[in-house]
Amino acid sequence: MAKNILVCDDAAFMRMMIKNTLTKGGYTVAGEAENGAKAVEKYKELSPDLVLMDITMPEMDGIQALKEIKKIDGGAKVIMCSAMGQQAMVVESIQAGAKDFIVKPFQEERVLEAVKKVIG
Repeated sequence: MAKNILVCDDAAFMRMMIKNTLTKGGYTVAGEAENGAKAVEKYKELSPDLVLMDITMPEMDGIQALKEIKKIDGGAKVIMCSAMGQQAMVVESIQAGAKDFIVKPFQEERVLEAVKKVIG
């Protein structure tokens, strides 16, 4: 079941928390990125099964990165994460192709439930 996941968040502690949750859930973290531009680079390099991406990041935000990743791979699976539960951002993410949306602070069960729903 070890599916490869790319974790993108500008906060190192958030990446660590997400990684721990995914690892406990039986998933493999293929790589990490601290901003949207790096996320796009890492996506090209790793071709992960799933990307967990923060929306608010320096250099390139998560929504821009999502759009770039979708250009590279129309079938890319991306779950967006954000502390801002702003309806507009959720809608924009889903319209840009995100498969799900997790609001921070998140419960481990919610993260695993979203991942399982998207990639099994």
